[in-house]
Amino acid sequence: MIRILLVEPLPLLRGALAVTLSREDDLDVVADLGALGPAPDMARAVKPDVVVVNIALLAGDGLETLARLTAEQPGCATLALAGPDESVLLNRAVGRLVDGVASTRAAPCELVSGIRRLVRGERSIDAGLAVAMVAAPRSPLSPREMTVLSVVASGVPSAEIAAELHLSAGTVRNYISAILHKTGARNRLEAVRLAESAGWLP
Repeated sequence: MIRILLVEPLPLLRGALAVTLSREDDLDVVADLGALGPAPDMARAVKPDVVVVNIALLAGDGLETLARLTAEQPGCATLALAGPDESVLLNRAVGRLVDGVASTRAAPCELVSGIRRLVRGERSIDAGLAVAMVAAPRSPLSPREMTVLSVVASGVPSAEIAAELHLSAGTVRNYISAILHKTGARNRLEAVRLAESAGWLP
């Protein structure tokens, strides 16, 4: 029996998925949650083989929560449910913490098939979502520029950015100038907002 932990914020969809999956002879939804926060504790209690999670829950600190769960449950696979407009989150998660991806537009049999493939140790990536992931905008910033922008996002002044990153104030100004040029932003705040909306910053 394949034990499933279902994490979906919409109660109606969560209930429908739980019923659909549990109708299969080899699948058992052992727990369902509306938020990802309690998932590591629940996983310790129910020992799932697969976690099915809505990709939207991996925004913010969701990836860290999922990382904690997968570290504690090394034999547990993760299947993300996503729509075609969530390619940025998928690119951040797939290959790191997510083993498979199913479209929210898929037929139930496709979701079931994806779960079974993961349990067999295979990858399961919806073809349409794979295309959307490839087409998603990539960051034009270098890793060092991303680091600087991450600190900028915390709202600290240039002097503190320089101290935190062990850089001179002039070097920080140069990085920020390059970031504004590459993103087309008019100021730091706009650059941060652009990067966050594009999924380049967590």
